[in-house]
Amino acid sequence: MRLRGIAVLALTGGMLAGCATTGGPVRTGSPNPFGYMKKSAVCQTTPLKKEADGSLSTTMTVRSDDGLCDLKVSQDSGKAYASFGVSPAPEHGKTFLYSLDDDTHVSYTPTMGYAGPDSFTAILVPGPGAKRTNLKVTVQVDATGVVLPKAPAPVVKKAEPSKTKKATTTRRRAVSHKK
Repeated sequence: MRLRGIAVLALTGGMLAGCATTGGPVRTGSPNPFGYMKKSAVCQTTPLKKEADGSLSTTMTVRSDDGLCDLKVSQDSGKAYASFGVSPAPEHGKTFLYSLDDDTHVSYTPTMGYAGPDSFTAILVPGPGAKRTNLKVTVQVDATGVVLPKAPAPVVKKAEPSKTKKATTTRRRAVSHKK
C-alpha cells in the first residue's frame, strides 16, 4: 500500500494487512494515519446540500466531550480535493482537514464543555486553476453529561523567615576634647 508516496504496512489482528497471508484478513486502501484521534460520543451530520451558487452546506451535531466529529467529501469525479483551508474558522472549537485515499475529511472538535451554536466554512480546491468550492458547516454543540476536570488548586508557599542578617548601624558620639 502507498500513502502519498510512502510505503505503509499496517498490522491488523497480529498480521500484516495488505500482504498475501494465509487465512488472515486483507485490508484495502490506506490505513488512517489519524485513527488515534478520539471520536465524540455524539456525531451526526446531514447529507451535503448543493446550493444554487455551487457551494455546499451541511449541519453537524456534536458533543463537547473532547472528541471530534468527521465528515467526508469528494469531488464529483470521486477524487479527494487537492487543497483546502478554513475561513472563517469556528469560534468555539477547531477544525482539521486532510485527504486520505479518495476522500477529504473535514473534522471539528468543539471546546470542551461548550454548548451552543458554532459554524465554519471549509474552502475546497479541486486543483490548479479550478473553481473553489465553499462548504458551510453549521454546528450545534451539546454538553450533556460533559464534566470538566477541576483545575488544581494553586500552591501557595508560606513565607520563610529571612536568612539574611539585618543591617545594623552604629552611631558614634562626637566627643570633644577641650584643653
